[in-house]
Amino acid sequence: QVQLVESGGGLVQAGASLRLSCAASGPELRTYFMGWFRQAPGKEREKVGAIGWSGPSIGYPDSVKGRFTISRDNAKHTISLQMNSLKPEDTAIYYCAAGLTVALDDYRGQGTQVTVSS
Repeated sequence: QVQLVESGGGLVQAGASLRLSCAASGPELRTYFMGWFRQAPGKEREKVGAIGWSGPSIGYPDSVKGRFTISRDNAKHTISLQMNSLKPEDTAIYYCAAGLTVALDDYRGQGTQVTVSS
């Protein structure tokens, strides 16, 4: 069983940066892709990107490409989501996720709220 705990959410102004972290625990972490989803009120869940054990990060949607970067620290069992040039439309609950494929559909954290004010 893999457990994921997010941290780093908060309220920021448009244009600011924010870094989310996800601490993973459990067996065989190296076999899992890890990444992030987000879900805004009234909108469908959106995958923000994923990363394998040895990288690189992949699958950024156009809505975040060039602004968001996923990184992975295998020694610390963490992944991070660096978010730059934040926009109000980035407001959402951000979830860390893990899976045996890039679909990341095996495990998910509790989520952390990110709110971007205009």
